[in-house]
Amino acid sequence: MAQQRAWVRMPSGKRLDLLNPTPFDWDDADLALGLARTYRWGGHSAWPLPLSVAQHSITVMLLQRAALGRVDPLLELRELLHDAEEGLLGFDALSVIKPFLGEGFRELSKRLEQVVFLRYGLPSWTALDHARHKRADRLAAASEAVHVAGWSPEEVRSTLKIQAAVLQEDPLVALYGGTPWEPWPPALACERFLEQLRRLTTAMR
Repeated sequence: MAQQRAWVRMPSGKRLDLLNPTPFDWDDADLALGLARTYRWGGHSAWPLPLSVAQHSITVMLLQRAALGRVDPLLELRELLHDAEEGLLGFDALSVIKPFLGEGFRELSKRLEQVVFLRYGLPSWTALDHARHKRADRLAAASEAVHVAGWSPEEVRSTLKIQAAVLQEDPLVALYGGTPWEPWPPALACERFLEQLRRLTTAMR
């Protein structure tokens, strides 16, 4: 039997082998565009547009910066890229279906995360760092659930099982202006994510 294709073509023309990825299989613009076109909450939104993983990633980065009380380019870059594998796959699985996707999907996602960390010179999560990250990620998720996806705060706790507080103030507004919690168009999300990625990788050098 002929070997089935396992690579996808990036907008840059590069090929990403999903089963055997390397850190050279995409460029920064490919990743930014993939994350800007990959949607959270299954693409469901109370707004005209869905919320991209790119916009969510910047939110988590800013929440972590506020929690730390300082700017740390390495930690911020890891937060910005915490869902990078989803942009390479073009798929953000709803939490309720992840158990049904099986070990193969978990291994694929982990392999992509590892090459992302290798490409950008990021250390693996320590237990403490990951716990801090999850606090910021859940805070963003609870707030997005209410302000973007239309869940009530009670449903966030009882149905989604997210116990984090629901923010009223959108951390993105202080940096970018605009309407609080409004999802950005894909082109704008791509531009802003790529700007943050380049800022942080330059600072890392």
